[in-house]
Amino acid sequence: MEISFINIFLEGTALGLSLAFLFGFGPAFFALLQTALHRGFVPAAFLAFGILLNDAAIIAVMVLGATKALSDIESYKIVGVVGGLLLIAIGLFSYRKSSDLKSQNNTIDNNGPHKMIYIAKGFVLNLANPFVWIFWLGIVVGITARFSADAEHVLIFFAGALLIVFATDLLKAFMANSLKKYLTDRFLIMVNKIAGIALMGFGLFLIIRSLVVM
Repeated sequence: MEISFINIFLEGTALGLSLAFLFGFGPAFFALLQTALHRGFVPAAFLAFGILLNDAAIIAVMVLGATKALSDIESYKIVGVVGGLLLIAIGLFSYRKSSDLKSQNNTIDNNGPHKMIYIAKGFVLNLANPFVWIFWLGIVVGITARFSADAEHVLIFFAGALLIVFATDLLKAFMANSLKKYLTDRFLIMVNKIAGIALMGFGLFLIIRSLVVM
């Protein structure tokens, strides 16, 4: 029996919801929260768009079959170590920058980085995390088999999944930005430090996990 495009799209949205609420609390989440609180909704939305672009690029690479780089142990280690160092650097910058926030009020800084910087940051956060590649690889393999490698069906499925993931990222950013006016400077500084520590922790975990791969 032929599966309708609507059903395929809905299956994708179901996966998107699962990803957003069960696996959506990695390095990108902390960066998204931090950006929404300190820069506002629009910069956070651009960050979320960068994450979306990277997810789409990874899926495209996987669907095209270019997965050999991660099947090689040495390549995996290099990607893991470099990605981990990038996350540690971003986390350290975020932690140190928290000391500059005491004098900030709840207004949005219009002199912040260009919007493209946020898109690039969102893209790099995912690109630097080899576990994102492994995660999407597993899903792509399963979905490709599910639809017998039908490119149109696979495209519709992942369009639904990525749409929901992006929408929930925007919702997280909107909620964080909306709550900002009720939060004290001390709380915002604490969130900034937690985000920095979390990013450094993820980076250290990536390095250790990559180096112990047999």
